[in-house]
Amino acid sequence: QAQLVESGGGLVQPGGSLRLSCDASEFNLEYYGIAWFRQAPGKEREGVSCISNSDGRVTYENSVKGRFTISRDDAKKTGYLQMNSLKPEDTAVYYCAITSGVATLELYDYDYWGQGTQVTVSS
Repeated sequence: QAQLVESGGGLVQPGGSLRLSCDASEFNLEYYGIAWFRQAPGKEREGVSCISNSDGRVTYENSVKGRFTISRDDAKKTGYLQMNSLKPEDTAVYYCAITSGVATLELYDYDYWGQGTQVTVSS
């Protein structure tokens, strides 16, 4: 089955930045909406941000608004999540996902998932 591959996670101090990438080289990404989800230990997976394929409309979960920026480069078949002003509560495994339908923050709307990349925010 075709796969998505996340990269860019790591350990960063509070206030720092990371840029996550989602390699979707096996897909014609221009036909898919992209989302980023995260799952912290003991918590449910939650939607962080999504971007549509039709008009580039973006949506953010309230706690990341103004700090995270989602983007896409369909020519490179890659999605991105720029994360600034990171907080300890952002610590989680981050997953990218794509959908052939409408991009939302609902995980059940997504058809394909990556394996995840760990983001740890700690001093």
